[in-house]
Amino acid sequence: MGEERISWFPVLTDEELDEPERKLFAKAQEKIGFVPNVFRAYAWRPERFRAWFAHFREVMTGTDGLSAREREMISVAVSMANGCLYCLVAHGAALREQSDDPVEADRITLDYRRADLTPRQRAMLDFAVKVARTPLECEESDLVALREHGFSEEDSWDIIEVASMYSFTNRLAMATGQMPNREYHGLAR
Repeated sequence: MGEERISWFPVLTDEELDEPERKLFAKAQEKIGFVPNVFRAYAWRPERFRAWFAHFREVMTGTDGLSAREREMISVAVSMANGCLYCLVAHGAALREQSDDPVEADRITLDYRRADLTPRQRAMLDFAVKVARTPLECEESDLVALREHGFSEEDSWDIIEVASMYSFTNRLAMATGQMPNREYHGLAR
């Protein structure tokens, strides 16, 4: 099989990259064994890529109230709601890596409503999908319901921010024709 096209927009060669992107790509290669195609696709707009990546790292960092695993759960539920191949494959792999049960992680990725979730996790994902699909229907009562499941105001904000960031990233990936790296498919299997 020939080399797959990873974006409908320009993809810079390593030699064309700015120094910050070269360093980030080298770090990704060292840490996970490949450079995510989303990096390669977005790096042709380096200032915007850096801003997006900084926000992504901040939003996906776990806290006591909303773990990194729960944030990945939100990423895949929102990505499924939006139909984003790239994020489903990439973050499905990330969720498998953070899970004790890769089958359950795949079930969460493909249809969280049929996965064996706690009521707290189900409430979190139902709300995240509402943020992604029908944000105009969000009401203060949604936040009350999250509090009843033990989420603080900060946790609720984070659920909204993760869902919103993935809605943005999903749309960017889909509208630019991004394809996930083949390597993601075999991770944590």
